[in-house]
Amino acid sequence: MNQQQYEVVSGAEGPCLVLAGAGSGKTRTLIYRLAYLLERGVDARNILLVTFTNKAAREMRQRTEQLLRYNPKGLWSGTFHHVGNRTLRIHAGEIGYGKDFGILDQLDSRDLIKNCIKKLRAAPREEKFPKPSVVQAIISLSVNTNKTLDKVLEDRYPYFFKFREEIKKINELYEEKKRDSENMDYDDLLVRWRELLKNNSEVRQKFAEKFKYILVDEYQDTNFLQAEIIDILGSRHRNILAVGDDAQSIYSFRGARVENILKFPKKFENTKIFKLETNYRSTPEIVALANDSLLNNDNQFKKELRTVNPSFSMPALVEVRDAYSQAAFISQRVRELLDEGTNINEIAVLFRAHYQSAELEMELVKRGVPYVIRGGVRFFEQAHIKDILAYMKIIVNPLDLPSWVRALTLWPGIGPGYAEKIYGAFRKKGEDMSRFLSGDIKGIVPPKAQAGFEIFKKIMRSITCDIKGETGIGDIVGRILDEAYETHLLATYDNAKERLDDIRELMNFSHEYENMTDFLNDTSLREGFRGETETDSSISEEKGHLVLSTIHQAKGLEWDAVMIIGLSDGQFPHSKASATENEMEEERRLFYVAVTRAKKYLYMIHPALKYDYQLGTVNAPRSRFLEELATEDYDVWRAESRMNDSERERFIEM
Repeated sequence: MNQQQYEVVSGAEGPCLVLAGAGSGKTRTLIYRLAYLLERGVDARNILLVTFTNKAAREMRQRTEQLLRYNPKGLWSGTFHHVGNRTLRIHAGEIGYGKDFGILDQLDSRDLIKNCIKKLRAAPREEKFPKPSVVQAIISLSVNTNKTLDKVLEDRYPYFFKFREEIKKINELYEEKKRDSENMDYDDLLVRWRELLKNNSEVRQKFAEKFKYILVDEYQDTNFLQAEIIDILGSRHRNILAVGDDAQSIYSFRGARVENILKFPKKFENTKIFKLETNYRSTPEIVALANDSLLNNDNQFKKELRTVNPSFSMPALVEVRDAYSQAAFISQRVRELLDEGTNINEIAVLFRAHYQSAELEMELVKRGVPYVIRGGVRFFEQAHIKDILAYMKIIVNPLDLPSWVRALTLWPGIGPGYAEKIYGAFRKKGEDMSRFLSGDIKGIVPPKAQAGFEIFKKIMRSITCDIKGETGIGDIVGRILDEAYETHLLATYDNAKERLDDIRELMNFSHEYENMTDFLNDTSLREGFRGETETDSSISEEKGHLVLSTIHQAKGLEWDAVMIIGLSDGQFPHSKASATENEMEEERRLFYVAVTRAKKYLYMIHPALKYDYQLGTVNAPRSRFLEELATEDYDVWRAESRMNDSERERFIEM
């Protein structure tokens, strides 16, 4: 171990905060601390190790066993929810539950909420009332952020604020039904655990006495419930080892509170602060840039990462013309890296939001570059994108049954069976769209389905009324949104705003196409390109895939080469993050996480122009995060596109 790691392992008595910089061996230090305690006679039953994922818990346990060469039986370890469940199984009676209470998974919880909505809203008065999954997300966010439902609705779901009283009643009934059926959901495992510890002095004293040492991984990601539980459990012996990195606190949207780690020394008197500042992952050039990236954050513990790795390539700020040039540069650079010996699995493209990958995905498919989306699906395979495309496919090919079924089943009362009956009625009326949309389907489907059909007709009338005129593809997408789909999106998905961003990017993306047929060919038949345009045997499915990922999904991972795209103000940092300084600081931490994923090569790509559906082509200033870096932190490359698309990009290094 290095000296800083050893000091933690051997001297972390009392309240201790370990600030573990990116790539500094945090997990190794935690494992050695645990092994150190066990070898010095601390009973495993008196140690609590909490992590955020089951995978992390298993890894730590396995590595501890390998190090000690025995299984430390009796150790309390696992995720917060796992430990909460274990505690509640012992003392469920003290909070009015049987020891064999059930646990509702996400689907079970959603179904129960659906039942509550149905009971309290016999017939939906407005289509826009949130679906069960959205109500579930609202309730969960309220629990994990310690905010009232009113506050959560006001801050995150203002379009549902008018339903606040109904949502409160649904929540009350949901709680009642869980109690009556002896069930808890995932959030309850924390809520009831905290309730047990706070309200039962005997149980509180038992566990506070039991856990002589508490080790918490990823402390910067704790929410208010988790932090308070740790405070209570550590109140007797005060041996709390909180390990984390405030510079990587990027999950406030899930309820994580960076304040928990920043205020730890104030909460616990005589806190020892350790810093792990030796980075074992990246080159000196990348580490220097990472250090500079956080200089403008006021709310942080100052750290100065250093590395043991030899000097290598300078990070590059790549100036490109637009998103298409950006995509071409990445495709070309991937091939060059492969030629130089880098494995394709060791290359990643990171972005702030999924919509930024649209042009890139299309380019990769056309060039035959195999890729995977980490933690998600490809841009054009997302449900909301396919919904929009379904309407457009009907315009181009009115006999497209699958698209009719998809477009119709979005609306209340219409299932696949009724959708096919409606399609059959269209065929019987001579396949004349105008005539069909001006009629009705009484007697074919029940009244409830007819109401949904009226929504479908409203959209189809809007997007077909001027189809032979000057209506552009983006206009058609906009009409689908305006007529009903945006309302559907908001009511159906808890991340509706991100999905709206995707659809608006689809509108921007479409401006390059002169007709809808070509557009649909490229978006819908993209899988047909895989392998067919392969011109270089250096890339194949067997050798692996290029990784595309949001930065949030990439946390904790690393690659030899990392390309960060869309580094212009409004995209990264995201325009919605400019409201408060706290939000901007989290965006800056997100940038830090992105750059510290790279081991050898780092490319920060800035498209100088962007297309906005409403404004046309506009300038896209460099991200302020690039402007905040010292110019000696990177080289500037300029990628210039020739006018002829068939010619390859040429790159001029400045």
